[in-house]
Amino acid sequence: MSDDLFSKARSAMRKCHAPYSRFPVGAALRTEDGRIYAGCNVEVVSFPEGWCAETTAIAHMVMDGGGVIAEIAVVAEKLRACSPCGGCRQRIAEFARPDTRVFLCDAAEGVVETVLMEDLLPKAFPTEAVR
Repeated sequence: MSDDLFSKARSAMRKCHAPYSRFPVGAALRTEDGRIYAGCNVEVVSFPEGWCAETTAIAHMVMDGGGVIAEIAVVAEKLRACSPCGGCRQRIAEFARPDTRVFLCDAAEGVVETVLMEDLLPKAFPTEAVR
């Protein structure tokens, strides 16, 4: 992972709207053709109707015409290595390959751990079954 992906994720984290949890999260993904999309978490008072950072980044990618996620970085202000929630794991799997790298980052240090999508979400719902 290049520093630009982590930098974009950290920058997105700083723009989050998390007045209820006070748990800022940012994500940035790179598609196989090199485009980068970032997102932050956006909370609303009627839980769970907000958006996770990964969801926002994926939505930006989809709005720009889609793509396949080659790698994604996730960073949270209050965790050393923030892993995507269960729902986001399935969302990422929808647009990724089993060998897509997921970088779990510390806001100050950068990448703490790298996992493959197939390890992060074994037995994901198969997207080919619904296409």
